[in-house]
Amino acid sequence: MKTIDTLEETFIALSSNKARTGLTILGIIIGISSVIVMVSVGQGATLSIQTSIESTGSNLLMITPGAQKGFGYSARSAGGTAQSLTLDDANAIASQVSSVQYMTQEVSGRYQVVYKGNNTNTSVMGTGDTYPQVRNLSVDQGVFITTQDINNYSKVAVIGPTVVTDLFGTDAVTSDAIGQTIKINKMEFRVVGVTKTKGGTGFMNQDDRIYIPYTVSQRYFSGNKYLSEIDLQISSPSLMTSAQNDVTSLLLARHNIADPTLADFTVQNQADILSSISSISQTLTILLGAIAGISLLVGGIGIMNMMLTTVTERTREIGLRKAIGAKAKDITFQFLTEAVVLTFTGGLVGVFLGCIISWGIKYFNLYQTSISLYSVILAVVVSAGIGIIFGYYPAKRAAKLNPIEALRYE
Repeated sequence: MKTIDTLEETFIALSSNKARTGLTILGIIIGISSVIVMVSVGQGATLSIQTSIESTGSNLLMITPGAQKGFGYSARSAGGTAQSLTLDDANAIASQVSSVQYMTQEVSGRYQVVYKGNNTNTSVMGTGDTYPQVRNLSVDQGVFITTQDINNYSKVAVIGPTVVTDLFGTDAVTSDAIGQTIKINKMEFRVVGVTKTKGGTGFMNQDDRIYIPYTVSQRYFSGNKYLSEIDLQISSPSLMTSAQNDVTSLLLARHNIADPTLADFTVQNQADILSSISSISQTLTILLGAIAGISLLVGGIGIMNMMLTTVTERTREIGLRKAIGAKAKDITFQFLTEAVVLTFTGGLVGVFLGCIISWGIKYFNLYQTSISLYSVILAVVVSAGIGIIFGYYPAKRAAKLNPIEALRYE
């Protein structure tokens, strides 16, 4: 039998019962589109996390108080309440570790911030004048904290765009905030700058922050000499590992700790954190794809069910074909072609629908999505594979029918 004849017979057979064919294809469409949407959501989440972490700075080492955990990436002990880092530690690192390009101190906390009748609870970060260089931060209006502000304990503040909206209203522009006086934890601060939008969500929202001199934060808020974090920008990516080792050795010596496992601080490499989180996100993507793949399995079972029904309905036709000389391989090929056409058609429509849904989710800002070419190609290949796998048994069953018994079938 020629291929063109097989395709013609396939079209006639599938169009003879349009409702059943349509419902069977619908199962494949739902399965393929679900896989593409779920995978795109997972990849979008990975991309969003990577972008958020990378936007915090490049070649970054973060030193926090507290012992390092043994699994995954490090975490601060007691939820970050440990106190072991001082300004002297920060200055020693900046002067003795040659690969450090910029260093900045941090004294962070969350406080109630008030402007006239509006208030918000946000992250208030006491830091130094080099913070923009280390953390890749830009000022949209006004200026950032200066060395003079730090030395004079000036009560000045640089606020993020989200804080501007919360305190000054949704119609406010960044310039409206410059020069205004806000209250942080009942203490008045003059707004001298507004940062550019960087984005983020929850505790990772870099636009929902207020920056003040770390000396002011230590004197009036924390009430002690300790730092919440020390951030370092290393001059080259190739020096990250050696810089991490140098910083660790220096702090162990300064804190009189002989055993590194008993360290009262944690040195986190931005690349390591990014790698760990990306690995978790990729695992989540695979899990989402696997869950959506269950619907593909159900669609494949639907294909098998339809083809078995078709074989039963066309038993006399199969017997007649065999009686006039059709071989078993011809019968197998015919029914296998029908199954593959069903799934391949459903696969193409499913790919189109999945891409449209993923694009819509991103367009309406419901969630970050990212469609990769490999997921589309994989979906098409899987759809064709399902046709072969689930169509093979019905095709072989049709090919094995005895022509005499088939012709007698009522």
